[in-house]
Amino acid sequence: MLTAEEFRTLADVPPEVEWFANIENPNTRRAYQADLKDFMAFVGIKIAEEFRIVTRSHLIAWRKSLEARALAPATIRRKLSALSSLFDFLCEANAVNYNPSLGVKRPSEGSNEGKTAAIGDDQAAALLNAPSIDTLKGKRDRAVLSVLLYHGVRRDELCKLRVKDIEARRGVPHFVVTGKRSKLRYVPIHPHTLQTIEDYLGTAGHRDDAEGALFRPVKNPVRGELAKALSTHAIYKDIVKRYAQDIGMDPRCICPHGLRATAATNALEHEADIAKVQEWLGHSSISTTRLYDRRKMRPEESPTFKVAY
Repeated sequence: MLTAEEFRTLADVPPEVEWFANIENPNTRRAYQADLKDFMAFVGIKIAEEFRIVTRSHLIAWRKSLEARALAPATIRRKLSALSSLFDFLCEANAVNYNPSLGVKRPSEGSNEGKTAAIGDDQAAALLNAPSIDTLKGKRDRAVLSVLLYHGVRRDELCKLRVKDIEARRGVPHFVVTGKRSKLRYVPIHPHTLQTIEDYLGTAGHRDDAEGALFRPVKNPVRGELAKALSTHAIYKDIVKRYAQDIGMDPRCICPHGLRATAATNALEHEADIAKVQEWLGHSSISTTRLYDRRKMRPEESPTFKVAY
């Protein structure tokens, strides 16, 4: 129970601080914290309550300074989005009368195609078969790559999977995926992936640890802790980057998000409904899903290859 002093202290918390404390995703918190510090330094805000006298002119001036720093349009959009989210909350809390970010134009997308490149189908197949089938690490890495390439999950979502997050729904095995803002979605498991996970769990020996992480380190020379979840860094460096290099790809041209783009692109090219792909990927807006729709942008169909001299 709260003491009387704790009760009074919490009652005095400014809504600006409430807004920030209510952001659950650590990556979003880190990004928004940097964005707000940037804005506060620009306009000279010292205490949270000073956000309440910010006007549209302050935000326009800040946007112009961000453009002068040659920041990427996506970065500027995110920074303005952080302020918009804060002022939406302040409006709901009756701390301000209006959201000054409304009407402040944000840089356009600049492209109707996502910047993260998908890899080719042949490269995806080679990547799936690159890990060894004879070692624990190889079996784990085959399963990890299969989850990424057949289901389009984010690497953070993959790292959060627990053993019990494989469950049958209407007789079909599904992943219970925890996405952004802790939203759950249920993704049917591809037979190829199910087989690789069975092979991995049969060797790893933690099939009965329902609450434990599904994908774990195979060795930890420092502490010997193998029950924790595989890290997002390990997904990139020790799995995606390593096997891309093994099959002759430039590791600088591939990342885990590229495998998500590959899965979405492949599904759309094989006539998956874009609304279903939106749900499958966990996008809140179908406009984000359209960035993965490259059906009209196949390089082999470009007029470039019709030119002949």
